[in-house]
Amino acid sequence: MEIAMVKPVLSDPRFFSEEAAFEYVEAQIWPDGPVCPHCGSTAEKIGRLEGVHSKPSRKHPEGVVQVGLRKCYACRGPAFTVRKGTIFEDSHLPLRVWLQAIHLLCASKKGISTRQLQRMLNCGLKTAWHLGHRIREMMTPDKSGPIGGAGKTVEADDMEMGKSPKTRRRPEGRKSNVKVLSLVERGGPIRSMVIDHRGIGGLFYSQFDTQSRLVTDSAPVFKFTGAASHGAVDHSKYEWKRGDVHTNTLEGFFSIFKRGIIGVYQHIDAKHFDRYLAEFDFRMNTRAKLGIDDVKRERLALKGASGKRLDLSNNS
Repeated sequence: MEIAMVKPVLSDPRFFSEEAAFEYVEAQIWPDGPVCPHCGSTAEKIGRLEGVHSKPSRKHPEGVVQVGLRKCYACRGPAFTVRKGTIFEDSHLPLRVWLQAIHLLCASKKGISTRQLQRMLNCGLKTAWHLGHRIREMMTPDKSGPIGGAGKTVEADDMEMGKSPKTRRRPEGRKSNVKVLSLVERGGPIRSMVIDHRGIGGLFYSQFDTQSRLVTDSAPVFKFTGAASHGAVDHSKYEWKRGDVHTNTLEGFFSIFKRGIIGVYQHIDAKHFDRYLAEFDFRMNTRAKLGIDDVKRERLALKGASGKRLDLSNNS
């Protein structure tokens, strides 16, 4: 009788070999072969450069071999790698370290703190902090179109993130609490946004397809939305569900989000709140219930790396 061998995901070569890491990332970002970031030419016009070294330094007098370097012979522009035009561009971290960090954030249901990343990757605190935020930027969903549509049901609810009443109250009261609006299409994606001083209205109408059936609580702001139909439950009367009218999907999401913020991150600045929401939205949209495991989730995150850059020089 054969005994199934344990095969940890983190033992995969892409987490230890730079060559394997580049091959893995190229397969996700360039599924049809390399593309020149300068002129858009495809694989038949692009060659691989072998044996090219970086400039000599004190640590590496003979330079370091450049992995994944390519040259476009159509435009004859500068040599490039798959990092060009992605969240990895201009990063000094090896690509294999990036993949380790991405997998950890994708596999951790309630997130992973900067200190934990620092200890596991054996890097500096600022490196771990910037790494985490760039990965969250990579996870940011597309919000270009409204959520829902004809024949679809959308839940909408808001949440306020404040200190526990058991702790010392803030002098400014609830004004400093961060408020969040979330919409989720049943059986589909979730979309969360920070509510600013302009309130819920503008955010809601920019993200909601009015041909959808809307399900909310009894908050007055959701009463006149122009939705195809509207069902509401009254939480003030201890009504949580009436048939398929409920906001339990969002209540469950808010519960996981709050546990992550309070238990893992403990404190986040309001100006970075959108990125943390994007992280939790991404994991919710790629949850195991939809047949997506940690490895598939990591691949989906990598596909969002192209065309994204995050400048934190004035935002730290």
